[in-house]
Amino acid sequence: QLQLVESGGGLVQPGGSLRLSCAASGFTLGNYAIGWFRQAPGKEREGIACISSEDDHTYYSDSVKGRFAVSRDNTRNTVFLQMRSLKPEDTAVYYCAADVDSYYCSGPDGMDYWGKGTLVTVSS
Repeated sequence: QLQLVESGGGLVQPGGSLRLSCAASGFTLGNYAIGWFRQAPGKEREGIACISSEDDHTYYSDSVKGRFAVSRDNTRNTVFLQMRSLKPEDTAVYYCAADVDSYYCSGPDGMDYWGKGTLVTVSS
């Protein structure tokens, strides 16, 4: 059974850091584009980062560029999202998702497999 499981969320103060993990089972995560998405209360799910299949090219939304970094560890079948300089507006449920058909991540409707999410709260 193909499964993605996120971990690493929690409560952090503004300016702090967290590292989220996305662990895969049932498939080799390194073969696919993996995206990180987030959804804040009352808002639509937005894509914030992507690591491509084949060559690990990365993409970031303007809202996180320069603060977040996505990476892949194929030996652990895991993708990470390192988050720094966190702001209260980064508070959301964070999801990872796999796109099995594309070099790059599709939008939320185009991703094929999703984890259940991990909550990140940035507050003093």
